[in-house]
Amino acid sequence: MKTAFALIALLAATPAFAQQPLPVSLPFSPSVRVGDTLYLSGQIGRVPAGLDPHKEGFDAAVRESMDAIGKVLKDNGLSYANVAKCTVMLDDMADWPRFNSVYLTYFKGKRLPARSAFGADGLALGAPLEVECIAAFE
Repeated sequence: MKTAFALIALLAATPAFAQQPLPVSLPFSPSVRVGDTLYLSGQIGRVPAGLDPHKEGFDAAVRESMDAIGKVLKDNGLSYANVAKCTVMLDDMADWPRFNSVYLTYFKGKRLPARSAFGADGLALGAPLEVECIAAFE
């Protein structure tokens, strides 16, 4: 298990981590399809060095997380329009309004996914947020 966490930390230091496929040695898949449902693993966002974690840096972390979700969706022939449910974990619930302002830009129209959110201490790699989704094939 320590090896998996060390590998995650090494990958996190790579700027394009969110765009690269996961190595086989990690103990999870980016997504799993069961019937007409795609379950996406949680995607973390990191604050770029030198940016305020509760201002522009947090916004960048939200975009990183949502862009990684978009890549997994695209790899499976889906888009944000197919997302039915999201679960959001925030290190600091005070960032909730900032999260919403960025998150909403990823969904077009009036239909938004169902969503749950909660405060979580100790997210992977010290990330300020993690988002996981469930999408439906139509």
